[in-house]
Amino acid sequence: MTAVAIKMYTQEEYLELERAAEYKSEYYRGEIFAMSGARFNHNRIKENLSIEIGGFLKGKNCESLSSDMRVHIPENTLYTYPDLLIVCGKPEFLDDHLDTLLNPSVIVEVLSPSTGSYDQGKKFYLYQSLKSLTEYVLVDSQQVGAQVYRKSDDGVWFVSSAAYDIGGTIKIGHIGLALQMTTIYGQTISLM
Repeated sequence: MTAVAIKMYTQEEYLELERAAEYKSEYYRGEIFAMSGARFNHNRIKENLSIEIGGFLKGKNCESLSSDMRVHIPENTLYTYPDLLIVCGKPEFLDDHLDTLLNPSVIVEVLSPSTGSYDQGKKFYLYQSLKSLTEYVLVDSQQVGAQVYRKSDDGVWFVSSAAYDIGGTIKIGHIGLALQMTTIYGQTISLM
């Protein structure tokens, strides 16, 4: 049996490749991971959230950005593309390319069969290194369910809001927005 060497990349090499690529990849500790496409319900939920959150933030000090905005966490080297994020105040970027955000306030991930465990586990752990991050929202794309994790003043993360039925509501406290599950899951297939 022979071991296969894994090519390791520097962050600079990753950014050079990523900026020229036709598809998105994540980076963590020297490794590059290709991202797969998402299913209909995942995209429908993400679009519903984008419309509701974006409309709510219009004219305010915060703005929402979709999954094309890369986020970098210098403390642990992760480069990733959250499904949706909210940045409040002045956006801070890695460099003059303005394609890698450093200071999201809220991150929203829509859970898929292939990424759900990662989004709820290691990725959440890695996101916690972001000093600017106050809330982490997880929305299930396979069944009705959502949780909002909030960081307390002493840095402890806890579930601040959750709903598991179509009549429920979750609240993104950082921006003061209550989201009804009927809105989040509107036009999905076989979930309502």
